[in-house]
Amino acid sequence: MDKPTMHMLSVQERGGETRKVNQFVAAVAAAIGAVIAGTILAWTSPALPQLQPLMVKNPITNVTEDASVQFEIRNGTNYTVLYNSLNQTAEFLLDTKDSGLVSSILAIGAAIAALPVGVLAQKIGRRPTILILSIPFMLNWLLIIFANGAGMLIAARFFAGLGTGGICVAAPMYIGEIAETSIRGALGAFFQLFLTVGILFTFVVGGWTHWRTLSIISAVFPPLLVIVFWWMPETPQYLLGMNRRRDAEKVLRWLRGPNAELSGELEDMQKEVDDAARQSASIATMLKNRATLMAFICSLGLMFFQQFSGINAVIFYTNNIFQSAGSNIHPTIATIIVGVVQTIATVLSSLLIERAGRKLLLLQSCIIMGINLIILGIYFKLQEAKYNVSSVGWIPLVCLILFIISFSLGFGPIPWMMMAELFPVEYRGTASGITVIMNWCLVFIVTLCFPIMKEAIGIYSCFWFFAGFMVVCTFFVLFLIPETKGKTVAQIQAILAGRR
Repeated sequence: MDKPTMHMLSVQERGGETRKVNQFVAAVAAAIGAVIAGTILAWTSPALPQLQPLMVKNPITNVTEDASVQFEIRNGTNYTVLYNSLNQTAEFLLDTKDSGLVSSILAIGAAIAALPVGVLAQKIGRRPTILILSIPFMLNWLLIIFANGAGMLIAARFFAGLGTGGICVAAPMYIGEIAETSIRGALGAFFQLFLTVGILFTFVVGGWTHWRTLSIISAVFPPLLVIVFWWMPETPQYLLGMNRRRDAEKVLRWLRGPNAELSGELEDMQKEVDDAARQSASIATMLKNRATLMAFICSLGLMFFQQFSGINAVIFYTNNIFQSAGSNIHPTIATIIVGVVQTIATVLSSLLIERAGRKLLLLQSCIIMGINLIILGIYFKLQEAKYNVSSVGWIPLVCLILFIISFSLGFGPIPWMMMAELFPVEYRGTASGITVIMNWCLVFIVTLCFPIMKEAIGIYSCFWFFAGFMVVCTFFVLFLIPETKGKTVAQIQAILAGRR
């Protein structure tokens, strides 16, 4: 074995013990943006049922005039819209088309924002970009809080999409650049972890409150992001790229602690930045270079399989799975249970990721998810064929829990983390932007097509459809995805280029 070069040595091996607490503080501060994204993604789950009409037969007693907002004729019988799902008089309600727009416009906004935010992060820095994203986040909550109709809600969700798409690019990039190699994986998992925290928070609060109250509470997070993240530094890589070496050294000292030996790490960073400055960072150049092309394929592939893992299908069918198990649990409680399982599993992922490595966690994810999807498909096929499956009603519930744990350990957090790990600094913003655009386009496609597929081919065939992608994914991970645990950007690029 060759003697390790200075470039390959960790900060600790070069001399001087690093202090990791400030790296965790900076990562948590950036990940508040992920909490906001989680609250936005989950908002429609408790809010939309409250904004959709419940039809009550006429004549009605004890109803104010304002409550009777529209009439419909169904099978020759008069109905009037009276209450929302919390049995409250509705100020306004959404029809099916408006509900669909409120749900789907988020993905469009996210796709639009991703690439410009990546470019902005390259131009003005990661820190100011994250702070600027608090503006569309806050606009979203203000428009929702003061909404008087569908138009304001649709506009709000568009702004929410801009902020969410942007934070999906900027926060993983920031966290990946402030973390030292030995804890980069653990900190990289923070984005997905805090995303699940935001989702769980919304399920818990939104399950028992009015949608305006939920929105007012959620509006606390964008100012919190500004207040906390304002005190965090810019990343050393960006500062070196701007020829601010002294500032980069100060930031690195704050991140690594007073006793850390920084000269070797700083030189490595400077070399990467200098190499980046000598190269054109265009998309065409990225696709011509074998290492960056492979990084691009790996990053896009991970996002593709994340969305085609069937996660949305399983989450969508959560209530049916609980009912098949003979459970009388309220749908709100069922969703909270799923949110808790997802959050706990993502915490485990952040603890395991530097021990087990990225590749092993991704492999267990696609294999276990695929097996559980096949079993779920068989169960619901037998149920539809009128077989008595009540004695094994626990099987889909076990499959649901194993599926969510497996997803949260692997394909939940790792694609976001590796998006920042795989690319050299000069391509990171553009490549991350394109990857996030693809992710949100896939979210839109899967969300739009899944209900249609379910009606056309049955839920069991949908589960088998996604299981097929997990089979392909197993080979994709096995043969194409590099292990990035404990490796520098230069080492990862060398692996991708096929040099070692």
